[in-house]
Amino acid sequence: MRAVIVDCAIYRDGRRTAGPEDLSEALAEARATGDAFLWIGLYEPTKSEIERVSSEFGLHPLAVEDALSAHQRPKLEVYDDSLFAVIKPVVYEHHSDKVTTDELMAFVGDSFVVTVRHGEGAPLAAVRRRLESEPDVLKHGPTAVLYAISDAVVDHYIEVAGELQADLEELETEVFAPAGGDTKNTASRIYTFKRQILEFRRAAGPLSDPMARLAGAEVPFVHEHSQPFFRDVNDHLTRANEYVDGLDRLLSDVLSAHLAQVGVRQNDDMRKISAWAAMAAVPTMVAGIYGMNFRYMPELSWTWAYPAVIGVMGVLVFGLYRLFKTRGWL
Repeated sequence: MRAVIVDCAIYRDGRRTAGPEDLSEALAEARATGDAFLWIGLYEPTKSEIERVSSEFGLHPLAVEDALSAHQRPKLEVYDDSLFAVIKPVVYEHHSDKVTTDELMAFVGDSFVVTVRHGEGAPLAAVRRRLESEPDVLKHGPTAVLYAISDAVVDHYIEVAGELQADLEELETEVFAPAGGDTKNTASRIYTFKRQILEFRRAAGPLSDPMARLAGAEVPFVHEHSQPFFRDVNDHLTRANEYVDGLDRLLSDVLSAHLAQVGVRQNDDMRKISAWAAMAAVPTMVAGIYGMNFRYMPELSWTWAYPAVIGVMGVLVFGLYRLFKTRGWL
């Protein structure tokens, strides 16, 4: 069981203290003092491992079932003995320009908080270190842990959105380059980028409701003075969602502009093909007429008939060329 527990500590008056190895004894000690709480961090626990924790802390079986499955949407659920929150951190892989999401679950109850992490994209060690360096915040109990996790994840949303903005500017430069680039490759990149934005929105968008609830009306097991902290997180989340919405709209405009450019280039190509076909049709027509095996034809016996016909064809073709060039078809 200790292998799945990444960290376990009792925090009293905002400071970390040593506690018993046994979970039930540690929880009883935290509750006995009244100003302490137990924080347990789990990483991808199995069913038997999380059920042991559930039996010690009295976690709701539906919440435990959700914690085992790493395919939940961001949410906040209130049960009799605890809160259950799901947050989805995002990770941007620079080498593949891909957005992936992991999952963080938090059980917040009377003098305890249990965090469950799925995936490598949201290590909580930095969050724990940050909280341990801010005892005034940690005094707020388990609520401080939920706030710190939310704050760290949402701040990273803004960082990832900035990285996506930089990549989108590169894509814009490629689309509006004079040469136009590889049309198929550009369209594929735009569509792939659209999928990454959608993945981001699936993580950040649904989190607005839980943060609004934590920042607004009283929620059980949440410290009464924590609302300003969650309002700050909700404000940052709103900025991140607006940022991503702007990227999505801009990407749609880039896609429309790219398709318009493709249409314009196709029209230019068709006009060029039509112009060359028209110029080829004139000498073909004249040569076809004079190539017929009729005995009586105009100028058939004239000595200069052949060069005259060749000259007429050349003049006609040159006239068509000048006409199409003037109109921008060539």
